[in-house]
Amino acid sequence: MDAFELARLQFAVTTIFHFFFVPLSIGLAFITAIMETAWVRTKNPEYLQMTKFWGKLFLINFALGVVTGIVQEFQFGMNWSAYSRFVGDIFGAPLAIEGLAAFFLESTFIGLWIFGWTRLSPRTHAATMWIVAFGTLLSAFFILAANAWMQHPVGYELNPETGRAELNDFFALMTNITAWSHFGHTILAALATGGMFVIGVSAWHLRRKPDSPVFRRSMTVALVVSLFASLGVAFSGHFQAQLVAKQQPMKTASAEALWETEQGAGFSLFAVGDVENGRNHINLQLPHLLSVLTTNTWNGEVQGINDVQAEYEERYGPGSYIPVVGVIYWTFRLMVGAGMLMILVSLVGLWYVRRGTLPKAIWFLRLAPLAIALPYLANSTGWIMTEMGRQPWVVFGVMLTRDAVSGSVGVGFVLTTLIGFTIIYGLLSIIDVYLLSRYARSEPPTVTEPSAERALVY
Repeated sequence: MDAFELARLQFAVTTIFHFFFVPLSIGLAFITAIMETAWVRTKNPEYLQMTKFWGKLFLINFALGVVTGIVQEFQFGMNWSAYSRFVGDIFGAPLAIEGLAAFFLESTFIGLWIFGWTRLSPRTHAATMWIVAFGTLLSAFFILAANAWMQHPVGYELNPETGRAELNDFFALMTNITAWSHFGHTILAALATGGMFVIGVSAWHLRRKPDSPVFRRSMTVALVVSLFASLGVAFSGHFQAQLVAKQQPMKTASAEALWETEQGAGFSLFAVGDVENGRNHINLQLPHLLSVLTTNTWNGEVQGINDVQAEYEERYGPGSYIPVVGVIYWTFRLMVGAGMLMILVSLVGLWYVRRGTLPKAIWFLRLAPLAIALPYLANSTGWIMTEMGRQPWVVFGVMLTRDAVSGSVGVGFVLTTLIGFTIIYGLLSIIDVYLLSRYARSEPPTVTEPSAERALVY
């Protein structure tokens, strides 16, 4: 592997590791805020115990997530300096706002939440967690706005004198339809991640103490959040898929292993492709469903890989514009499959809750902790598909990924940092899992009086 391929692998490793932490932090922030609000309104000490318990898990994950996120931005200047020089005027704006505004907002109010139990009124203290949750939304939006510009560049012009892309419409950057599509889908996925985490941990405790009111209430809250979020992910994903079909038809075609343009295209259930000859050996389909999903019509036209490749060669010049079809095809199906299982888990759990038989549903309580892995599978495969499906572009239609790499960074340097980052991130992930699992197995803190003045301090 040359320095270019190693740099790509390094960025993929650090990004995937970092995104293990982000959705759980966003999801737990909102769930903790909901629970503390319930305590403020009802003065039920069980809600205070829930707030303390899940809030501690949020803090553990948030702290380690911050560490993993810092490294990513350094890579833009180290391994991808050509990219940074070319689009820094655009890409740097939302990232700077995220660091100066959103991240400091989160950090400040997390501090108030941690140390304000005995100093702030219950309402004010609950408000600090809602502000933290809002800060995670701001942080996510500005980062997603930067990424969305790479998927669908808007609000810029190429300066022929400097050879750089320069921002000329900040409003267009912030209102990019791709950014808002990614934002809604990502936040809903984060809520599902937090919900599944609470479901899994609560199920573990309920197997051992079926009469635990804290974890029965936690399970109910998480099941409602997860069902709402999982269904929202499905609907927002449908809208996003239609948008991608218009903006990046090659990604859509690759996700379906659709080699030739078809009207009334079927949705592929299982395919074995022949990439060299641009066809499939086997392709089991649901007739017309792909056309319905992408165009909302029974016989809508969906472009195929071979036709898009020919179109791109004519527009951008010779070369292959086909991503790794097998990876895009299967990551899409893993993402969708994991999402459907999350909806199923939420529905089954709520059915037992409604019947009042959840503590007796041993099979569900035994399997529910495994559902914690589902959103992580969906999140990772979804982003792999999104980013690899854009290749060979780093900025779609504007800059090829190979042109973005630093010219002065050698194989040895990238390989050394790749190994180092992988080891460090691996250790941080192990520490995170260890701390989360250790605290998640503990009993919720004892609360003798439902008041902010007597609440337990961490």
